[in-house]
Amino acid sequence: MKTSAERLAALGCAGLVAVTVAGCGSVTDAVKGDSGGKAITMGTAQLTGTLDPAVVYDSGSWLVLRNTFQSLLTFPAAASTPSPDAAQSCDFSGGEATEYHCTLRPGLKFSNGHPLTAEDVVFSIQRTKKINDQNGPAGLLASIKSVEAKGDTEVVFHLSAPDATLPAKLASPAGAIVDHQVFPADKALSNDKVVGSGPYRFDSVEGMADGKQLGKVVLVPNDKYTGDAKLRNSKFTVRYFDKPADLKAALDKGDVDVTDNSLEPNTAAQIRSDQQGGKTDLQVVEGDSNDTRSLAFNTKDPLLSNVGVRQAAAALLDRKALARDVFARTVQPLYAMVPAGVTGHTTAFFDRWGDQDVAKAKKALTDNKVQIPVKLTLTWSRSRAGGGEADTLKKQLETGGLFQVTVQQEPDWDAYKKGWTEGKYQAYIVGWFADYPDPDNYIAPLLIDGGIFHTGWDDPKISQKLIPDGLKQADRSAASAGYAQIQQIVADTVPMIPLYQNKSFYAARADITGVESTVDTTGFFRFWEIGRSGK
Repeated sequence: MKTSAERLAALGCAGLVAVTVAGCGSVTDAVKGDSGGKAITMGTAQLTGTLDPAVVYDSGSWLVLRNTFQSLLTFPAAASTPSPDAAQSCDFSGGEATEYHCTLRPGLKFSNGHPLTAEDVVFSIQRTKKINDQNGPAGLLASIKSVEAKGDTEVVFHLSAPDATLPAKLASPAGAIVDHQVFPADKALSNDKVVGSGPYRFDSVEGMADGKQLGKVVLVPNDKYTGDAKLRNSKFTVRYFDKPADLKAALDKGDVDVTDNSLEPNTAAQIRSDQQGGKTDLQVVEGDSNDTRSLAFNTKDPLLSNVGVRQAAAALLDRKALARDVFARTVQPLYAMVPAGVTGHTTAFFDRWGDQDVAKAKKALTDNKVQIPVKLTLTWSRSRAGGGEADTLKKQLETGGLFQVTVQQEPDWDAYKKGWTEGKYQAYIVGWFADYPDPDNYIAPLLIDGGIFHTGWDDPKISQKLIPDGLKQADRSAASAGYAQIQQIVADTVPMIPLYQNKSFYAARADITGVESTVDTTGFFRFWEIGRSGK
């Protein structure tokens, strides 16, 4: 799997430079459900720098790409399995999941009027694999040995090994279909030329002054779209903010109508409390989320190569206190790699270590001949809770005098990513935003050969048997036993410690409707569901 922008926000700075998308006009038809045709503006602190599906793999871009590109399949609201989107049907052929056949809907078009055919599907998959960008999603398509078009509407995927998760992968922006007449085959397309076939098309894109991050994306209905989405607004704008505090200020001023889950946790909790007490005109929609947060270890480090050190850390953490005291209960404790709400979830870490058991921690150290106190450096980059998250983990690890922890921050996201890639850190806080709601996506990308966080850890039984066996199971619930076994191995050997999974707290103005229809574990925020009541 390729390293992505971690499913976490990247670092940017303020100031906007406008870039108008070529060939895009204005929308004159009001959409049913939208009061007065006023654009709905969504704010997020999950930053990104590009909109080409082949070279980007972060939540800030996927938020937009899911609404502007079609894939063969998509995840309906609250669904755990994908359904046809650009395809009218898709099925595995034969006894094993090694050949996948899709038939496209007739009459598909990109927003520029070009026809969307099987040739475009093949081009899109081959292009992503060929470019193989280090920040792109090519790793999700690794099981595809070849893909071929049969006429304009038939596509056949030939896999190098069984992969029952392929439909879910194709339902993500990794499977976004691009126009072969517009996108170059071997490099990224600039943001001002991007075109898709989803419910919305790009009207304009604004970048931040540093030229690296997006600042604002304006979307309007795509009149060439023939899918199932029914738009409830006539324009949708996404604004990117460097810090949660900036996002909250924009919400207070009325510059933003709705936020994603980027608000600082105590802010989200306070808005919810004020709403319940009738003290604000804002509303908070609480829902499920597939975001997880973990403490990763560099197992190649001389200290962390000792399993006893990692086990002791697992025994000293108190997730309930972290969720309560730092995140104002806007997160819930997580005791396994696979979060609650996803097939295959267990409580392996709780079963093995409990919540802050000093005796177990001391035994793990003494049994493995580790000198006490253990001097450990904990590194972090960005957090909705600021430094409170790392400081709390430090205090918990130092309980009983078993550890002496030094906390350091690397605020530059690119430098942070480079740091863990090069093995510069001992312990470091990371987050994961799943590509699709399947247990494999919380395991394979994070564990095989060190995973995207470069822990240096690999268990042959997991990577060579349990994960491949799981991918043979088209019935995903039938694969649960294998994923439970994997999570138990991780709890025993501790290359990573799951900390918590986010809850979704989307704040919106009182006249905004539809947010509750699109907050779920699919990770897919459907812009078209959002409307304005007219009150």
